[in-house]
Amino acid sequence: MGRTFAIGDIHGDTAQLFKLMSCLPTLTSEDTIVFLGDYIDRGPNSAQVIEYVRNLHTQTEAKVVALRGNHEDAWLRVVERGWDEFVLPPGNGCLAAYRSFVGGPVPEENEPVSAEEHMPITTGTFLPDEIITWFSNLPYWYEDDHAIYVHAGLPKGPNGFMHPSQVKAPIALLWCRDEDFFRNYRGKLVVFGHTRTEFLPEELSGYTPEDPTGLWAGDNCCGVDTGCGNGGFLTALELPAMNVYESRD
Repeated sequence: MGRTFAIGDIHGDTAQLFKLMSCLPTLTSEDTIVFLGDYIDRGPNSAQVIEYVRNLHTQTEAKVVALRGNHEDAWLRVVERGWDEFVLPPGNGCLAAYRSFVGGPVPEENEPVSAEEHMPITTGTFLPDEIITWFSNLPYWYEDDHAIYVHAGLPKGPNGFMHPSQVKAPIALLWCRDEDFFRNYRGKLVVFGHTRTEFLPEELSGYTPEDPTGLWAGDNCCGVDTGCGNGGFLTALELPAMNVYESRD
């Protein structure tokens, strides 16, 4: 079994993405890259991040797996039936995503959606059909000999935390944010994003606990969302060696 490189939430930041990818060792056909979702929103280059991830398989010998994040899932909801509560709050970064596709300027902090932008953003009509199809086909989870990979975490069932294959509503794998999982999950290693590592239980991390903004390594799960696209940086975890790569200096 080759190496697996699990990469956290990118959120439209090509600068951090390209810097991180340049830090990785030379990849072979035995290796796998797993993106944990959230390619879009917040950073200035959502369209470019998606283009890179969609086409990476043509640029590397490694297997490329791109998982669905809650932001991709949210845009599918927007297109299907609208979701103003998601797209309009500036903190979700949807205006930045829209302008990356149409060529507009990077929004100022807390800049509201203009009247002219309201319709295309609240309906998602600016997203090309092939991007919507790509979002729709993104898997909810991935597993190999090293770990289980999901965007957000594992929900709990009547007999404890469920394997992703047992989750009847896999959307839970994208949106859950349960401290019980971070603290009490036991089983095969789970690598997840979604929750920024600085908000995870600091005292449980075995990786640079003095720096809560870095990778979070619990006994049975690892968090790799280190705030890329939102003032942070991008992190990759190499398994099984547990090597960590970061886009920050």
